[in-house]
Amino acid sequence: MSKIGKKIIEIKSGIITAVHGSTVKISGPKGQLEYQIPSTLEVVIEEGKISVRPKNKNQAKNISALYGLTRANLANMVIGVEKGFEKKLELSGVGYKTQMQGSDLVLSLGFSHPVKFKPRPGIKISVVDNTIIISGIDKALVGETAATIRSTRPPEPYKGKGIKYAGEYIRRKQGKVAKAVGAK
Repeated sequence: MSKIGKKIIEIKSGIITAVHGSTVKISGPKGQLEYQIPSTLEVVIEEGKISVRPKNKNQAKNISALYGLTRANLANMVIGVEKGFEKKLELSGVGYKTQMQGSDLVLSLGFSHPVKFKPRPGIKISVVDNTIIISGIDKALVGETAATIRSTRPPEPYKGKGIKYAGEYIRRKQGKVAKAVGAK
């Protein structure tokens, strides 16, 4: 059995949870999320706690991956509807800049054209001093959006130019070294 799957999720006040068949709905001050439970698992909500259990105890070893994944996704949903999630991206490079046009993000990254990015529903993007802040209640969607924006110009190892996560360390390469004059 999964060690993560066995952990119980605490539900704080103000968060409403419900199980309808194989769908779990969690709503809170930030919004509402739904999750489809795999057919081999069941979710039990009692006394302000959520627990995930396998339906058949004999198959517990075969479904441990789904077991831990389901518990982690439900825990992220509870945190998301209460506090929300946020990722920050930093632009570094001469002439690299970003701005908002309505709800769209426009990036100038050294290409011959500006790159426009339209966020999905449930995602809010803001720009502060060449820092892009992506926020929302769905952790997977926030991370996927940040990865998509970063993939337009990932940081390169020689000068470190590009879009990187806040706090990300870029391993730098040395580059070419000129030979000394007259040496063979």
